[in-house]
Amino acid sequence: MCINLLTTVKRKLLTHAHVIMAARQSSDMAKFKETLKAAKNIVFLSGAGISAESGIPTFRGAGGMWRKYQSASLATPEAFGTTPALVWEFYHYRREVAAKAQPNAGHLAIAQYEAKHPDKTVTVITQNVDGLHARAGTKNLLELHGSLYKTRCTKCKEVLVNTDSPICKALENRGAPEVDQVGSDIPVRDLPHCRKPECKGLLRPHIVWFGESLESAVLEKTEAAMASCDVCLVVGTSSVVYPAAMFAPAAAARGAAVAEFNLEPTPATQAFSYYFQGPCGETLPKALAD
Repeated sequence: MCINLLTTVKRKLLTHAHVIMAARQSSDMAKFKETLKAAKNIVFLSGAGISAESGIPTFRGAGGMWRKYQSASLATPEAFGTTPALVWEFYHYRREVAAKAQPNAGHLAIAQYEAKHPDKTVTVITQNVDGLHARAGTKNLLELHGSLYKTRCTKCKEVLVNTDSPICKALENRGAPEVDQVGSDIPVRDLPHCRKPECKGLLRPHIVWFGESLESAVLEKTEAAMASCDVCLVVGTSSVVYPAAMFAPAAAARGAAVAEFNLEPTPATQAFSYYFQGPCGETLPKALAD
């Protein structure tokens, strides 16, 4: 689906939902907790904001620089095709930063809520690739954009979990984001490769890059969860990255209760039933406490 069509669809959803919700949007925590208590199917839709509280760089906007590069320019199949060593240095840096980070109170509150409510269907859908939800203990997790700790072979397409640090010897102590360092001198032969003797293809991060489609199986599970949820909690996401930006407005438009937890309002805020401003690590534990 082209970006123009996605934008039009989202605008219609937001307009429709705003008409329904604007008059009754609430920041009443007690009221939200009653809504949540009555729900049977609950979705958490998380983005970079929740992990930023754990020290993970957002790589968006003015702060999204690594060396002299806009981070988004390295998150493309074209960049990997022309400069795989540079892209691997960038992702090695991201892996090491995420490995040192710890799940914060927001991640933990979500995981604890899931564990305490086996009578409810709780799904966590994240745009993050840092693995913090899983490390916090979340079980029913959909990683929309992949994971820093998975690799995919460019030849045989096998996807494997890989938490090695460093992921290969050549990347040890590499990837530092100094702005005066340009390019990479690591030979392609020394980058991570498939361990199957009959393949030995170059590995890439198992990340959905700009210009690529979400995995169909993950997208199908996400759409099913969003279509059936009674309550959706939007947690630390700017609601501007497609197709995830459409999920919560669509749920609000069909009548689900949507609560946003963010530092600042987003383009979709007015479409939602509830809005709670502040760090997710502070607002979520309050909202999810019994």
